Amino acid sequence: MSMYYGPETVDHSMIGTTRRFNEDSKTIEWFRATSQGHKDPPADAKESIIYRMLPEIEKDKLIFQIGTSDPDRAVQAARLVAADVAGIDVNAGCPKPFSTHGGMGAALLKTPDKLCAILEALVKAITPEFEIGISVKIRLLQTAAETEALVRRLCATGITGLTIHCRTTPMRPREAAIRGQLRMITEVCHEYGVACLMNGDVENRDQAIKLAEEFGADGAMIATSAEKNPSCFRSVADGGLASWRDITDAYVKAALDVENRYGNTKYLLSQLVPGKEKVYQPANQCKSYSSTCQTLGLDKYLEQAREVDSKLGLDQPIQGKAAKKAANKKARDNASALAAGGQMAKSRDNTQKKKKALSDRAPNTQTEKSEPAPVALTG
Repeated sequence: MSMYYGPETVDHSMIGTTRRFNEDSKTIEWFRATSQGHKDPPADAKESIIYRMLPEIEKDKLIFQIGTSDPDRAVQAARLVAADVAGIDVNAGCPKPFSTHGGMGAALLKTPDKLCAILEALVKAITPEFEIGISVKIRLLQTAAETEALVRRLCATGITGLTIHCRTTPMRPREAAIRGQLRMITEVCHEYGVACLMNGDVENRDQAIKLAEEFGADGAMIATSAEKNPSCFRSVADGGLASWRDITDAYVKAALDVENRYGNTKYLLSQLVPGKEKVYQPANQCKSYSSTCQTLGLDKYLEQAREVDSKLGLDQPIQGKAAKKAANKKARDNASALAAGGQMAKSRDNTQKKKKALSDRAPNTQTEKSEPAPVALTG
């Protein structure tokens, strides 16, 4: 059985959103009006979709991964999505600044009391009402004893699952995962009836199954490899890895069907298309779904791409955008020139006034005229 973890979504961004079902894309969306610097967004403010799911495929399989550093906010954010997802996972393993900022992500490993309080609050408020489990993802601590102590505390909160990323917080993805503590961690989890997943350098389904069996884990999480080729979840017996062209074909079609934000689609395509391919750079320079389809040879989706471009406002002529940019630059230059001209005129007036004042004080003899101005002050 496969479960899908969504990207880390910060509690602050979810709180205050509104849920709706999008009839066109068949997705459930949580959105808010963009404030654009206003305390109270105007009625015609643009909308920003914070989280979205496709229930037809993801129902009973999607785990909402939350970034939080406060029990109350965690519960508020989780309650908004709990009825639509299969579980809530607290991210206590991401070492990146966007996550650790404000005490979230791997920063929670330094505040275990707070982490346990967050999990206890979610278990108490969310599990009974929505009948879904609460889980947590962590990293290894500096010693096996420290890791074991933390795992025991976390399991005692009532969680149903724990994922261990087999790296310490300072370690980067290029450094090999450390699996020496993995069996101990799985055994501790099982003492409490908690499922244990492993993460770190897991590249495909067959390897995941083999590693889970070797260390007694209940499963494995694949992350980096999935960004490069999502077919890594398919076993060799079922065909193994698909070609990047087949993957990008399926991904572009899915993105068009749900009218995905183009910037996000473009970023993920940069992970799916190998850097050595000739279309890699041209694809990165595209600015719309239409140009992307043309670049990748997906002309069969062009009509749908143009419709989506129109809905997302991506169908403006490039020349028009360039002209508008040039006009804005010219306006800024003119404003700067006018400001500079005003300063220059003011400077000339001040200089002339200063010269006049000095000439009024200067003596009238020819000899004294040729002396520097301060001589007149010597009396």
